Amino acid sequence: MLAFILSRVTPGPALGPLSYREHRVALLHLTHWMSTTGGGVTFTINCSGFGQHGADPTALNSVFNRKPFRPVTNISVPTRVNISFTMSAILDVNEQLHLLSSFLWLEMVWDNPFISWNPEECEGITKMSMAAKNLWLPDIFIIELMDVDKTPKGLTAYVSNEGRIRYKKPMKVDSICNLDIFYFPFDQQNCTLTFSSFLYTVDSMLLDMEKEVWEITDASRNILQTHGEWELLGLSKATAKLSRGGNLYDQIVFYVAIRRRPSLYVINLLVPSGFLVAIDALSFYLPVKSGNRVPFKITLLLGYNVFLLMMSDLLPTSGTPLIGVYFALCLSLMVGSLLETIFITHLLHVANTQPPPLPRWLHSLLLHCNSPGRCCPTAPQKENKGLGLTPTHLPGVKEPEVSAGQMPGPGEAELTGGSEWTRAQREHEAQKQHSVELWVQFSHAMDAMLFRLYLLFMASSIITVICLWNT
Repeated sequence: MLAFILSRVTPGPALGPLSYREHRVALLHLTHWMSTTGGGVTFTINCSGFGQHGADPTALNSVFNRKPFRPVTNISVPTRVNISFTMSAILDVNEQLHLLSSFLWLEMVWDNPFISWNPEECEGITKMSMAAKNLWLPDIFIIELMDVDKTPKGLTAYVSNEGRIRYKKPMKVDSICNLDIFYFPFDQQNCTLTFSSFLYTVDSMLLDMEKEVWEITDASRNILQTHGEWELLGLSKATAKLSRGGNLYDQIVFYVAIRRRPSLYVINLLVPSGFLVAIDALSFYLPVKSGNRVPFKITLLLGYNVFLLMMSDLLPTSGTPLIGVYFALCLSLMVGSLLETIFITHLLHVANTQPPPLPRWLHSLLLHCNSPGRCCPTAPQKENKGLGLTPTHLPGVKEPEVSAGQMPGPGEAELTGGSEWTRAQREHEAQKQHSVELWVQFSHAMDAMLFRLYLLFMASSIITVICLWNT
C-alpha cells in the first residue's frame, strides 16, 4: 500500500505528472495509513545526556521524518495555529503605488502531538531549540503582500516538552493599502493585514490569536514611538472565512491605523509659504507712486515659484492633497495682487495725464463705501475733499461776490471777462484734480479690499492647520 501511494505521489514516465487534487488525495491516504498502522502513537524522546553532551540528532529522527505531513493523530481534527506579530517599523508609505512597507516579527504557535519528553529524565530540560527546516511549518501568508516573502534561511523554533512549537520569523511586508492623501500631511491611513493559509482549508487548519490585540498594539507602539515618520494609532481584528475555488479558508484580518507626524512638513512647507504670503500682504503699505511695489511683488513671486520647485519632492506625486490647494491659492493671491498693482499703477498714470470721468456706478460704490459704518475702507481723505463736493466748493475756488443792483461798467466788463476765463480755468483744474482724487480713492479701496482678503486667507489657513493638527 505504501509503495503504491509513493509511486502515485512521485511522477513517473508511465503515469505522468499528477494534478493538485491527486497529490492531495495521495497525501491524505498516506497520512491515514500512518495513523492506522501505529504512526499515530506519540513519540517519547530519549533525552538522557542532553544536558552534558547536547541533543542527540538521532533521538529526534522520528519527528523529523514526519516533516512533510501535518502533525495530527486524527486526520479529521484541524490543526489550530495561534498567530501574533509585532510591528517594529513602518519603513515607507508609497502614495503613488498605494503600498505600505513595514517590518513585522511574526509568531506562530501550534502543537505537535508526536513530540514529548519527561523533563525529570532530561535533567530538567523543558524547552529546546531546533532548526525550523526539520519541522512542519504552517503555510501562513499575508493576502495583501505584493512582493516575494524574503524570510531569511536557517531560522530556529522552540519546542516544549509538551510538544508546543513556537516559531518566530522577521518579515519585510510590502502590502497594498488604499491610501487617502487629501489631508496630507495631517493624514491618517487605515490598512489591512490578512493572515490566511494558502493550502489548508478550515477542515485542516484553524487560526486563532496567541496574544490579545491590545498587547500587540502596546508592544508595537512602544517600538514605533521612538522613531519614524509614522505613528501607530491602534490595531483591531476581525475573523472571517475566505471562499476560494469552492473551499473555505480561515483567516484573521488586522486593521492597522497609522498617522503621519506632520512636523517636518509644517516647518519645511507651510511656515515658509505663510511667511512669503505675509510679506506679500505687507507690500500694500508701499506707495504705488513710488514705483517700488511692482518690482517687489515680482521678486516675491519668483521666490515663491523657486520654493515650490525645491519642495516638490516632499509632496505626494498622485492625487490632489489639501496642501496642494493651499499652495495654488497662495500663488493665485500673489499673481492677483501683482496684476492689481499693475492695473492701479497704469490707472494713476492715466489719471494724472488725461483723467477719464469716473463711471456713475463706480462713483455710487465709492459713496457707499465711504459712508459711516461701511466695511469697505478707503484711504484717509482731507475733511474738505469729500466725494460729494462740486468743483466750486473745492479748496481755492471762490464764487465772485456781486452786490444787488450793481452792474459792471465797460472797464469792469473787460475785467469781468478776464476773471470769467480765469474762473473757468480754475474750475477745469479743480475738476481735473477732483477726478484724480476719485481715482486715487478707488485705488486705495482696491488695495484695502485685497489686503483684507489676504488677512482672511491667512487667518483661515492658520485655523485649519490648528484644527487638523489637533484632530
